[in-house]
Amino acid sequence: MTLRADDIHVRFGTAEVLKGPSLAVAPGEVVAVLGPNGAGKSTLLSVLSGALTPQGGQAALEGKALAHWPPSRLARRRAVLPQHSELSFGFPVLEVVLLGRSPHAGTSSREEDLFIAQACLAEAEVTHLAQRVYTTLSGGERQRVQLARALAQIDFPEGQRHHHDRYLLLDEPTSSLDLAHQHATLRTARRAAARGIGVLAILHDLNLAAMYADRLVVLHGGALAAAGTPEAVLTEDLVRRAFDLQVVLSRHPTRGCPQMMPV
Repeated sequence: MTLRADDIHVRFGTAEVLKGPSLAVAPGEVVAVLGPNGAGKSTLLSVLSGALTPQGGQAALEGKALAHWPPSRLARRRAVLPQHSELSFGFPVLEVVLLGRSPHAGTSSREEDLFIAQACLAEAEVTHLAQRVYTTLSGGERQRVQLARALAQIDFPEGQRHHHDRYLLLDEPTSSLDLAHQHATLRTARRAAARGIGVLAILHDLNLAAMYADRLVVLHGGALAAAGTPEAVLTEDLVRRAFDLQVVLSRHPTRGCPQMMPV
């Protein structure tokens, strides 16, 4: 079973933002979506989340169009970490993470919700922030707390954990983070995949994507430019064509994955 988008076309006014790309995310894998600014990455994520209905093509979960899923059921199966999460109330961080449990009201106890929220704080490496007031946090800290909230949204009590495929959609999750926390966030994504969650992340850093993703999808001008493993996709020619940048291909000294250095 997969979360997939097939031949997606989206137009805003006279601008055709997506021109037929297709992709799928399977449980247990990390897929990174790459592309220059304006390539349609966030729009494609909105389609995959069910927030945006395309004019052409279809997004589906387990073969069923997202538009036909009841919102509460869909919310328990896929969570979205947007680029910016606005919250102006002075909630403690633990309560913010517990907001992610809202779709499970009536199916999960308060004790189970607290256990899951605390586990997700640990997964996102922000347990030390649990009692802080959310509005006092830095932008990077807020992003990591919101990652914990998204994880809590699609987690299940232990007895239900493996009965449903789940998906985590991350829109530029490293954009406001320092170098160490960029890696920490993507390690969290890899651990989620190891637990059977399908992860899709929009990233700008090609080298980070090559280090942490199983597959890469490159958009250019709203169309699919390349898709496959990091080794197959990240070539000097592809980066020149898609990003208008001259690079030299090298290999990570310990991981062996492709790494790009601008000329």
